[in-house]
Amino acid sequence: MATRKAAGTAKNLTDSKPKYLGTKLYAGEMATSGAIIVRQRGTKILPGKNVGLGRDHTLFALKDGKVNFSEKRMKHLDGTTKRKKVANVE
Repeated sequence: MATRKAAGTAKNLTDSKPKYLGTKLYAGEMATSGAIIVRQRGTKILPGKNVGLGRDHTLFALKDGKVNFSEKRMKHLDGTTKRKKVANVE
């Protein structure tokens, strides 16, 4: 009877589950109330009109309507400006 397992076992070959991030509803598509628009890590896209922000930075529709994306100029404390995308439901 062997005291050791015959073949070596690898402990570092397991992979994490996919997170399915990204845009779920694109510009011009209809969104129902509560529909997820974007799943993201951090607020790469900001919530705009009729759009809510979840705990994990998920953007979702607060009302029924058509999704559109716009850009907003944001000023930093050092005086530089950066353009950020904003999701809206009209």
